[in-house]
Amino acid sequence: MSAHLSQTQSGDKSPHSIRGVFISLEGPEGSGKSTHARILKERLEACGKSVLLTREPGGTPLGETVRGILQHNLANEPPVDRAEVMLFLASRAQLCERVIRPALDAGTWVICDRFTDSTLAYQGYGRGFDVPTLRTLNTFATHNLVPDLTLLLDVPPETSLARVNSRGIATDRIESAGDAFHRRLRDGFLQLAKDEPARFVVIDSNDTQENVAARIWRVFLRRCASFTGDAFRS
Repeated sequence: MSAHLSQTQSGDKSPHSIRGVFISLEGPEGSGKSTHARILKERLEACGKSVLLTREPGGTPLGETVRGILQHNLANEPPVDRAEVMLFLASRAQLCERVIRPALDAGTWVICDRFTDSTLAYQGYGRGFDVPTLRTLNTFATHNLVPDLTLLLDVPPETSLARVNSRGIATDRIESAGDAFHRRLRDGFLQLAKDEPARFVVIDSNDTQENVAARIWRVFLRRCASFTGDAFRS
């Protein structure tokens, strides 16, 4: 399915005078976030959009170092749960200040593989930290930056873990957290989507890659006009 863009008239404004659109992809391990972030980027670029794809933790030299600490024990010392929260927040603050906000100000669409909602789901619902406190910390780290649209790729915990195990590589410390953790994680993500229906769209990701990509694109056929006045056609 090819995609085309028809842009509405916006007076004498240059393309870069319009703020870019910020999209986050969320979901448990193995839900397909990275794959579908890339597919979405390619489709939007085919429509003539300037698109930046980034990820959390990571996206900057500091953030990628934090990613190594969190996922691969780069410091040779697993962080305690509170330190884990702070490391995610540090990576996020750097990414927002150095990458995401400048790109949006330049009119670029930004797709982020995980953002603030992952902290609420993993460290809040999963680890048991107070969710309102984590919301306050997220606001501080991002300086009030919130995605325009969040796509939650939802899969059952058994599917999530089966996909992770099928990769044939060693699982990281979060992927190995246990079945109960991953059940709380999924419930947390779904509760976040229920709490903010105007921002979240839940996508059933327990399907083929082609079908999931089609579902994601249909969201844009419904939602894109509310962002910039652009009209996409499949």
